[in-house]
Amino acid sequence: PFVWQVLMSLSTNAEIQAVPPQFLPASPQWGNYAEVLARIPFLSQFWTSFLITALRTGAQLILCSMAGYAFARMQFKGRNVLFGLLLAILMIPSQAFLITQYQIVKGLNLLETPWGIVLPGLFSAFGTFLMRQAFMSLPKELEEAARLDGCNPWQVFWKVMFPLVKPSLFAVAITTVLWSWNDLLWPLIVTTRESNMPLSAGIATFAGQHTSDWNLMMAASAMAMAPIFVLFFSMQRKVIEGLATSGLKG
Repeated sequence: PFVWQVLMSLSTNAEIQAVPPQFLPASPQWGNYAEVLARIPFLSQFWTSFLITALRTGAQLILCSMAGYAFARMQFKGRNVLFGLLLAILMIPSQAFLITQYQIVKGLNLLETPWGIVLPGLFSAFGTFLMRQAFMSLPKELEEAARLDGCNPWQVFWKVMFPLVKPSLFAVAITTVLWSWNDLLWPLIVTTRESNMPLSAGIATFAGQHTSDWNLMMAASAMAMAPIFVLFFSMQRKVIEGLATSGLKG
């Protein structure tokens, strides 16, 4: 698929739609990449995507790890009920929340802003579940030893337990990055101006009602995919390790 995408990005629209299919372009169209930069504010949209992804990833690493630790290690009334309700979120399609989320973002005057796109993704039920499983796999003796040394609950979490779940943190981070970078439906709802869109929504503008610039869409997708492609393969081993140590099996 990746090779086919690159070949399409170097073809003309006629070659892509040719019957029978023409796999190799007669003459590589390197100008498609320059045309992308001319047709959409690519650099601005790239920065918006980077900002959204960084904010969501940072927020989820902090909030999901804290929530996961609370569900795994702290005893309080209704803990199992609250965790069950949290898991129920995973069974509800995200599209069911769109209208309510849009009303909240509109009420906060965050439409056409990166913050409006970021807000619904600051917390993740899946990330919390993953971090809970990671904290539950750690021995209780570590906490007991830390308390004997005079650590308060925050110090036990931050200085003792948190550094031991780094593999699971990598797993949460890379899954959040992939999801945020590729998120399409929500950015299309809260942004209408190209200058405010992330790359995922900006690339979608190449698909028209009657005609689509498939060659430009593939060229833009190849450029947008490059940093995530490098990130994923550089962290692939840590992601697999994080999923394995959390008790999840594919």
